[in-house]
Amino acid sequence: MNLYSHLQCSNCDRIFDKMLINNFCPDCIQPLLAKYNLHKGVSKSMIKEQRYNMWRYQHLLPVESENHFVNLGEGWTPMLTLSKTSGAFGIKNVLLKEEGLNPTGSFKARGIGMAVSKAKELGIQSFCIPTAGNAGSALAAYVAAMDGEAHIYMPEATPKVFQLDCEVMGAHVTKVDGSIRDAGIAMNRDNVDGQWWDITTLKEPFRLEGKKTMGYEIAEQLNWTLPDVIIYPTGGGTGLIGIWKAFQEMMEMGWVEHIPTRMVAVQTEGCNPVVQSFKADKDHCDLYENPEETMANGLRVPKAFGDRLIMRTLKESNGYALDVTEDEMMSSIYEFGKMEGMFLSPEGAAVYTGFKKLVANEYIKSTDTVVLINTGSPYKYVENMQ
Repeated sequence: MNLYSHLQCSNCDRIFDKMLINNFCPDCIQPLLAKYNLHKGVSKSMIKEQRYNMWRYQHLLPVESENHFVNLGEGWTPMLTLSKTSGAFGIKNVLLKEEGLNPTGSFKARGIGMAVSKAKELGIQSFCIPTAGNAGSALAAYVAAMDGEAHIYMPEATPKVFQLDCEVMGAHVTKVDGSIRDAGIAMNRDNVDGQWWDITTLKEPFRLEGKKTMGYEIAEQLNWTLPDVIIYPTGGGTGLIGIWKAFQEMMEMGWVEHIPTRMVAVQTEGCNPVVQSFKADKDHCDLYENPEETMANGLRVPKAFGDRLIMRTLKESNGYALDVTEDEMMSSIYEFGKMEGMFLSPEGAAVYTGFKKLVANEYIKSTDTVVLINTGSPYKYVENMQ
């Protein structure tokens, strides 16, 4: 039995019909959230344990018919114990959620897979997205799998491998001078008639539902005991918001007894609107003017559409936000690789750098269980690292 009920504005609580095509609240210009009929009687037995992908939680997801699943094997990524890191920093338990093993090499497969599947259910065939790389690759793959059409806009500085990825899978690619925000402006100009469904981060409600499956997996892989700290590389913010949404849903169903988790957002020093707002105790983010180029493409987001949800997540979880430099990320890639035998993506290196800083300032305690999220494969970033 699928529990998906309706869509609701994250700001004004206006209800939207789940059977209609919706993007964001037209009154508030804020993201919509999928809501479910949750209660204490909802049992973990509904989990499809034989499915080792994100669809094991299908009853808590918005796609109501299995016939509409566009499944390339996304989700159920490993949670790796970092015993050397734990020992080196004197922290009880440090784990890595390895999202680089998803289809197309990143966590974006979860969100895009969910959005494309729901679009299929709603009868949508044509899509558009601005991307720093990974979301474009994912959209190209999932749209090809459902025989649709994808229009992808990316900054000129995006590594060539991402453009090739998209073109190989039949997507229409447009490169734009500037940041992902500039790519979005160009896309909106070309989509003025709305002929393509815009699945820009949090400008539709379903990518978030794919990302929240990370939260369910983290809980299940830790035997339904939530970690003390989760550190997440934050650009558009759907991963951070989605994990927190999953934890709140689990609490509502009685699957976990309490939520001890502090959510931490990591950004680059050259584009850190969330960090600036966190320090100023704001509930939103201002536009970051002239963002610097970075090896971590996914973190060059001058202003997230879901900025209020990011700040709300940090506040509700008693979380934290901090930034890192390019040199620190590069140093961390080599340090972590030598210590743990794993090659982190630049975003993952930002997370590991953030972890070290949080240990140093004692935000992370010796008794904590900490989960680091490596959001993508490093191999698409080699061009950036040279």
